[in-house]
Amino acid sequence: MRGSVRLGLCAVVATGWLCAAASAQQARYAEGGGYGGGLIEYLVTGQAGGGGRGWPQRSAAPQRVAAYSGELLPAESEPLQALPPQQAYGVPQADPGRIAREVGPEYRRQEVAFAGPQRPGTIVIDTAAKHLYLVQPGQRALRYGIGVGRPGFAWSGLKTVSRKAEWPDWTPPAEMLARRPDLPRHMAGGPENPLGARALYLGSSLYRIHGTNEPGTIGQSVSSGCIRMMNEDVVDLYDRVPVGTRVEVL
Repeated sequence: MRGSVRLGLCAVVATGWLCAAASAQQARYAEGGGYGGGLIEYLVTGQAGGGGRGWPQRSAAPQRVAAYSGELLPAESEPLQALPPQQAYGVPQADPGRIAREVGPEYRRQEVAFAGPQRPGTIVIDTAAKHLYLVQPGQRALRYGIGVGRPGFAWSGLKTVSRKAEWPDWTPPAEMLARRPDLPRHMAGGPENPLGARALYLGSSLYRIHGTNEPGTIGQSVSSGCIRMMNEDVVDLYDRVPVGTRVEVL
């Protein structure tokens, strides 16, 4: 009998202790929010609740984005390339067909070997290769890239530099105006003038060696017979040759 009473008392004490522990645990989990705290609250809210020890806090959003931005964000140029030219950056863009092309390295000014019979100081124009040579001593020459007459306007022969002009005015001849009545009757010299920075007039003809405001046409057959050069090249040639220089157009 005494043993049964003792056993019963132990059971009551154990039950009370378990209930108290459960109540304390429930109270601890209920402190932080409406999700019961602990793992469940952490999974839902990112916080363990209770304001004390608990599950570690998640990284802030800016840090997480920064950690993955190199892999997940596309390069800026990709969406811009995919847009039509009129929409890129929200402003009208130049028509790609009118953008001046890059001048090839073969049309850049350079010194080269020259085996021709012409004397130093002579200008030799190779219309087929789109090159102008200024012959130098020692079988050398300065070579420049040029634009030449389009089909039907090419020519060859011997000329002499009869006049030189800086930032020349342009008065289209009557023959050109007959073909292009939309052209101005006269245009003052300047950056917008199609004769460019310098002009070397060839005898009494209508032809000139001159600069251009369209450098992308160098290396092409585009003119009405004149020889066009990049402005920096025609300035260089202008400073090297005097009036009276012999010009051979091949």
